[in-house]
Amino acid sequence: MGSVTALTFEDMEQGPQVREALKDLEKRGLLSLDDAAVIIKDADGKFKVHGQADRGVKIGAVGGGLMGLLLASIFFPIGGIVLGALAGAGIGAAANIGIDKKFVKDVEAAMPNNSSAIIIYARSGDPAAVRGALEPFNGTIYQTSLDGDAEAALHRALDE
Repeated sequence: MGSVTALTFEDMEQGPQVREALKDLEKRGLLSLDDAAVIIKDADGKFKVHGQADRGVKIGAVGGGLMGLLLASIFFPIGGIVLGALAGAGIGAAANIGIDKKFVKDVEAAMPNNSSAIIIYARSGDPAAVRGALEPFNGTIYQTSLDGDAEAALHRALDE
């Protein structure tokens, strides 16, 4: 089972920087993310949400594209790929693997102007590597579904 964690930051730069640090961990095989959304609230109180396409949509689109190619190669190959990818993406999105939109709205409501946040849905990861990646940042845990020890380690990383 995955964990959902929301971190808030007092500036607009740290949320995107944390996302890049976590992407680096994922590339190195130390973290497995299903979704990560960065929220930025500017001086006028307007939001920009930069999401990562969730894993179900990606897998569904690729699988659907291949299935469409296979089934429609005789009749209309390009159309088969496009229709298969769209159907697969819809199926992947319907699996609802990503971050709940209401939860994103709750985090947005708690953010002051000129701030950022990141909401992470991780399937697994190396706690020591994640803690090390977060140490340079100064954020606040808004909410998490991590167990007590993992949450305490995350607090320590953000407080140092």
